Formats: sequence, structure tokens, C-alpha cells
Amino acid sequence: MPNFPEFKPLEIRDRETLQKAIWDYQPEISDISFTNLLIWRAHYDVVWSQYKNWFLFVYQRAGCGLMPVGPPPRIEPTLVLFDHLRKNFGEGSSLERVDSRLVSELANTGKFGIEPVRDHFDYIYRSEDLKRLAGRKYDAKRNHINIFNKNNQFTYREIAEKDLLGCLQTANRWCQLHGCDKNMELHDEYLAIINACNYYPELGLKGGLIEVNGRIEAFTFGEMLNDRTAVIHVEKADSEIRGLYAVINQQFVEHTWVEVPLINREQDLGEPQLRKAKESYYPDHLVEKYRVKLING
Repeated sequence: MPNFPEFKPLEIRDRETLQKAIWDYQPEISDISFTNLLIWRAHYDVVWSQYKNWFLFVYQRAGCGLMPVGPPPRIEPTLVLFDHLRKNFGEGSSLERVDSRLVSELANTGKFGIEPVRDHFDYIYRSEDLKRLAGRKYDAKRNHINIFNKNNQFTYREIAEKDLLGCLQTANRWCQLHGCDKNMELHDEYLAIINACNYYPELGLKGGLIEVNGRIEAFTFGEMLNDRTAVIHVEKADSEIRGLYAVINQQFVEHTWVEVPLINREQDLGEPQLRKAKESYYPDHLVEKYRVKLING
């Protein structure tokens, strides 16, 4: 275990140490999940350390930190983390994707500049809404599903380990269609999917897939983020099959998360089409995230 000021790269074997602390915190934001930290570790160059009762995380590629995970109050580990960031990445270093709980601890100290970052807000939906798609506002979604059902014979089932290679082949086809080799963000997302499939059993993920004509054409997986919320880490489908995204979304909730009140479908990163897609499912609310900078300390 790395003790501050030592940091180490995140590895799957760290899950045993970190998962309990993360679960005890009951995060509402998708970024503070061991799965997200692990599968995106190459993209962000994630390293971590323990300082007293808190765990500290740094995105080395971005030169920023995440919020300390552990019991309140967290002003002390926040200041310690800022000292590390300033020494290694410069005076303008920040904490990114900070939740409202830490913001409430820091707001009245006079030491921090705090601003919301809309592109990072997580979308939270009622699972009942995603399952039933009831009411006029979901007419378009139901129409897409009806068209898919009319034109396709399909099978939905839970992902088993034997299906992971097929899911990767589906992701690879998606990448070829969307030019992952020319877009670093999409390329790194593909690497994140590979990581998730490689460590699928160890991470305790739950997933579902859709086969059309015997071939996996859509898959998705997620996990419990807190006692009341499941988070969807990955969802991929052949966009040329009309209605397929709507079907995999609805089927996954109906079969896997029906007893879970809320679904976190993560952020849109400011991408217009992704924002439009997430808003089209009418979220119950957004979870705000903030950028924090040290201005007096």
C-alpha cells in the first residue's frame, strides 16, 4: 500500500483495499468508482496513495486530483493533495469532478475557488421510467423499439464470461465504423472496454447483450454505485440497426436493475449529440460536479 507522499499506479489487485472505502463513502458521482478508475487508468494515468484515513487519487496525464475518499472533515487531506499537485504540476492545479459533499466542507474556509462544470454532471434516471417508457414524452423511444421489434428477431440475455470476446468484437466493429483510430477519445474508450472485459469477473460487473441473427449487436454493463443507484459504465450497439440502443437500454433495466430505484448514466462531456441523447430520456435530476482550486493556502 503506498503511503503519502508515495503514489502507485492503480491495479486490479488494489480493489480489495479501495473498494470498501469507496463503498462506505456511498458516492453519487460515477467517477468515484473503482471500476471507472481502473478501466480508464491508461487514459488518465491514474495513481493513488493513502494519507492517514483517506485515499488520494491523481490523474497524472491531466495534472489534476480527484477528491479525497474517506470520512469528513476532509480539509486536511485536500490541502495535502493540493501541496502534492502544486509541487508536481504547477500552481494552477485543480481537483476535478468534486461532489457537493466535499464542496460543502470547503466552501466557507476562504481557501478555495469552486465552480460547477456542467459537462461533467451525471444524469440520474428513475429505473421505472427507463423500464416502462410510459407517457407521451417517451413516444419516440417506444416507436424506435416497435420498429426494431418489427424488423428483427432478437435474443436478450445476461452476459456470461463466454460472451466477452463477442462483446469485444462488437466494440471493434463499432470502432471501425466510427473511426476510433483517428479519434484519441474513442480509442481510449475502446481500451476502457477491453479493460472492463478483461477484469469483468473480478470487478463484479453485471451486463446484458442482444443477439440479432446469432451475432452480438449490442451490449452493456454496470454495477451498484451506492445502495440506491446503479451506474452504467458501457453501452455499445450497432447504430445502423434502428432502435437497437433504445432496446438494450430498456432491456438491461428491466432484467437487471428493476429493484434499484435510480440509474446513473454518467456525464456527456459537453458532446452535443451525447447530451441530446441523454436528455431525451428525461433524467430525474443531474448530480453536480465541481472544479476546486486553491486560492489562499
